[in-house]
Amino acid sequence: MLALTLVADLSGVTELLPDDTVDNPYFYTFKVQCTSCREIHPNWVNVSRFESNEISGSKGEANFVWRCKSCKRESSASIKTSPAPYVHDSPPKRQNIIEIDCRGLEFTEFKADGEWLAKGLESPTSFSGIDLQEGEWFDYDEKVGEEVSIKDLTWEIRRA
Repeated sequence: MLALTLVADLSGVTELLPDDTVDNPYFYTFKVQCTSCREIHPNWVNVSRFESNEISGSKGEANFVWRCKSCKRESSASIKTSPAPYVHDSPPKRQNIIEIDCRGLEFTEFKADGEWLAKGLESPTSFSGIDLQEGEWFDYDEKVGEEVSIKDLTWEIRRA
């Protein structure tokens, strides 16, 4: 079991999480490595917790099924938890966002494509459409009259 973790400096916002619903699924973007031959696939792959793919020679399904081009082994991964919100903490602490059950593969790197959501730390303001691809985000919370930001993002995939 692996966990996608985050450490981030949140200013004026809390409960940062991917915009991930059945109607609007978030596609988690990873680099993938085969655990048999240790080959790292050159392309990024997308995984949605709402997609199901059949596993060859099995009655099981997984969110992501992949065949290594080098050793031809089929591997799978399933996202086991709904995304957990990253809450404001001072100083910032590492927190799990999702847990992933991987069989025969490992995700080695994460890219924050897609839209994220957050809430005002000291106001009822909801922020949507947050783009973290540049590694930071800035906005203004009119209800408290202050700038809000998300900076210094550090993503890590660890053993859960």
